[in-house]
Amino acid sequence: MFNIVIFGAPGSGKGTQSERIVKMLGLNHISTGDVLRAEIKNDTELGKIAQKYISQGQLIPDALMVDILAKVLDHLKNSKGVVFDGFPRTIAQAEALKTMLAEREQEVSVMFDLNVPEDELITRLIKRGQDSGRTDDNEETIKKRLSVYHLQTAPLIDWYKK
Repeated sequence: MFNIVIFGAPGSGKGTQSERIVKMLGLNHISTGDVLRAEIKNDTELGKIAQKYISQGQLIPDALMVDILAKVLDHLKNSKGVVFDGFPRTIAQAEALKTMLAEREQEVSVMFDLNVPEDELITRLIKRGQDSGRTDDNEETIKKRLSVYHLQTAPLIDWYKK
């Protein structure tokens, strides 16, 4: 299997690039953001918990995200590979992903890091919020999400280089 991890700050184009790669290579796309938004829309218990974190611009706890991802991966046993969009976001999640893939005799094949200037990210996200009605795309929450990204997710780039 060919597994790809796409990194980038909120609004960097992870979803757009993931969709392109999925179409080109015939892989499955796992967007943790899409999974969480579906849970929120369906008013599930997970969705209620996730909404509390998302509305404050915080990351969902690692254990919860790992459980979600394990269930999704179990449904993709016969896949050619997966594009991970929005996961992992912390070193603990990256270690859990490595373990989950190893249990399935797989690994991350390649990692892409999408770099976009912060002022462009804010502009994109505000516009996306206006166009889509996403409540987590307001300026205050965007700035919190970018701060969380720089503190918790950006260090993963060095982790994957090792």
